[in-house]
Amino acid sequence: MRIVFFGTPDFAVASLEALIEANFSVVAVVTAPDKPAGRGQQIQASPVKIFAESKNLPVLQPLKLKDPEFLEELKSYQADLQVIVAFRMLPEAVWNMPPLGTFNLHASLLPNYRGAAPIHWAVINGETETGVTTFFLQHEIDTGDLLFQEKEAISSTDTTGELYERLMKKGAKLVVKTAKAIQENNYQPKPQILTGDMKPAPKLHRATGEVHWSKKGQEIVNLVRGMHPFPGSHTQFQGKNCKLIQIAFHPEIIPDLGIGVWDSDQKTFLRVGCSDGYIQILEWQMEGKKRMKIADFLRGYSFTF
Repeated sequence: MRIVFFGTPDFAVASLEALIEANFSVVAVVTAPDKPAGRGQQIQASPVKIFAESKNLPVLQPLKLKDPEFLEELKSYQADLQVIVAFRMLPEAVWNMPPLGTFNLHASLLPNYRGAAPIHWAVINGETETGVTTFFLQHEIDTGDLLFQEKEAISSTDTTGELYERLMKKGAKLVVKTAKAIQENNYQPKPQILTGDMKPAPKLHRATGEVHWSKKGQEIVNLVRGMHPFPGSHTQFQGKNCKLIQIAFHPEIIPDLGIGVWDSDQKTFLRVGCSDGYIQILEWQMEGKKRMKIADFLRGYSFTF
């Protein structure tokens, strides 16, 4: 069975590596074009491209997925199956090309958390369980018939970064399981059953990470967990932007510590009132400063309220 693999970030590398280790015939890899990245804006290849080239696999980097030249080149690899992990939306001319179809790995238990940021939103919304899903591609994004799913628990302290690592590994195993099942014609696709309480996973924006102290403490904690380590949650402190890294919620109402009111002994703690208690800042990164534990920050920063 000839496979063409589509993917871009490190999350996809784990699945590509797992397919190769399982002795599948990956005949080509499609990934995003090289682009400037980092402070120096140096041109960088995607993690998938770097890995694919280390395995001497042909790499395709189309600017436009409907480009006739790309479609002809893709067709020349005569794929029986296409596997998609963390790639952009495909036109029908691409996903409908191989005879055995095209399946995608998605980091949620579909149909919940369709969209660009399923791991982030599961943590932000305080979920205690998520997972990974493989499904055949159809016209609408994340809507195709389900193939396999694996669940993953979310602890009350998990960040998106920690959950990302676990789902990356679990997803890689599920990709191999799915490819084997398709190769052996041992699978039963099931349509996604939609309910009225489905939760979306839209693209994240800077405004998504802005902390509103008028919310409940646990909601604020979940937001910080869900936005860490990327793209980060943030607030303003004395006119400076601060990236929140670790906080704790205390369900205790302190007189004079109203919503959005800051308080500190300027030695050991910094806290701010929320709607049902207060938030203690444990670690953050102030604009122009390095990431710091709050006690270290307080030793080197003087301020008045």
